[in-house]
Amino acid sequence: MYDKYNAYKQSCDIRTGLILMQKTPKKFKYSWPIEATMDIIGGKWKPLIIYNLMEGTLRFSQIMERVQPKITQRMLTKELREMERDGLIIRKVYPQVPPKVEYSLTEKAKSLMPILDALCDWGSEHMGDEIEFKCEE
Repeated sequence: MYDKYNAYKQSCDIRTGLILMQKTPKKFKYSWPIEATMDIIGGKWKPLIIYNLMEGTLRFSQIMERVQPKITQRMLTKELREMERDGLIIRKVYPQVPPKVEYSLTEKAKSLMPILDALCDWGSEHMGDEIEFKCEE
């Protein structure tokens, strides 16, 4: 016969009226490789930022000019911080007043270019009539 109490006790630890569930250690952060890739480059702005930085090092205001008018300064700052944390960009701060900050791509980010080129080609082929700018040839 199934003993509900023992089954419950095996999965829970009751202490001072609080139930603390046992945590199952998770070996992997992602289930699929595409999930990991989309976590790193997913979203509306990161691919555009990477694509613009492919031309070389840019300052914050230069990135803002190229991605605007749709992105806010706050969102660009957030995306750049995430990309730096994920190892996609290098942020170089020059010790001067006013501060000068430059952003450039890491080799990890440069390795994403074939993927971004393929996305750009797909967009041109299937959504061409709705696109203002063309991909770089």
